[in-house]
Amino acid sequence: MVEASNQGLLKPQSPNSDGRIYAQYSRLIKLRGQIGAFSLLPHLKSGSVLSGRHSSKFRGRGLNFEELRHYQQGDDIRNLDWKVTLRTGKPHVRAYTEEKDRSVMLCVDQGSSMFFSSLDTMKSVVAAELAALVAWRSLKDNDRVAWMINGSDSFSSIKPQRAQARLLAALERLSQHNQALSAHSKDIQTSSLSASLQQLMRLKLKDNIIVILSDWQHTSEQELSQFKYLQQHNDVLAVLISDPMEYAVPSQSKDWVLSDGQSQINLQGVAKLAKANQQLAKQGELKHSQLKQLMALKNLPLIEVDTSGEHISQFCKSLGGLK
Repeated sequence: MVEASNQGLLKPQSPNSDGRIYAQYSRLIKLRGQIGAFSLLPHLKSGSVLSGRHSSKFRGRGLNFEELRHYQQGDDIRNLDWKVTLRTGKPHVRAYTEEKDRSVMLCVDQGSSMFFSSLDTMKSVVAAELAALVAWRSLKDNDRVAWMINGSDSFSSIKPQRAQARLLAALERLSQHNQALSAHSKDIQTSSLSASLQQLMRLKLKDNIIVILSDWQHTSEQELSQFKYLQQHNDVLAVLISDPMEYAVPSQSKDWVLSDGQSQINLQGVAKLAKANQQLAKQGELKHSQLKQLMALKNLPLIEVDTSGEHISQFCKSLGGLK
């Protein structure tokens, strides 16, 4: 794994007091108190999606005793418990759960398209907070945590670590990337989600849990195929962060001015707004459905959250928590 690095100097803005706009370092730390609401690996057997050391049902001669049970044909006779066998008159074996030590790789999109929300919380903040939540949960489960953070103009890669001090440093780096975003941010090619994918491919990871948090803008079918390749030796989880305005312009106002930072268009009147909504909804729904279909075809597990401010509960529920 590569060492922590930057491409370009991070120059974060003054921290914004509104945690819905910029991810606060203090908030990322406090999320440690919410890790009991979910598990990355809820009741999954070895070999299934996101299986890992702390929920593995893979039997072996590991250090973790699981149960004492009746002998079954095919059991290793070296695991016979002779004391119980003599006492009961029936053969019993001691079963163990194999300890599988894994690394969790967090790929966090902090590109310019993530600096957006029409409801409550910026997509960039949603990604940062969910990444911090997963990192704290992984550390509690004694797994190592690695990072790939692609900002709008810089990229950071942090090797897997199991120390809390290292995690705090990574959260500070994540906060810096987030604070560097603005309405004028423009992505450079070396800091895109595609660049993170290429880096993942070069690392040739094995037996990792890879979590990608992004809005998946500009993601191609070819790139999804590469994620499928990663899944051959790893467990890959995609988190899709979306906003309702990507599918429709709110109809409460008759007049809207839309801009991409260089050009702008006026949507004045109900007719123009309805036409724009129709086109936007068609394009948004098509892209959203195509992305979901591609991920389903490639058997890539997908969790969807939005910018309503309920992203933590949405994420936890998707992983079997907060019943």
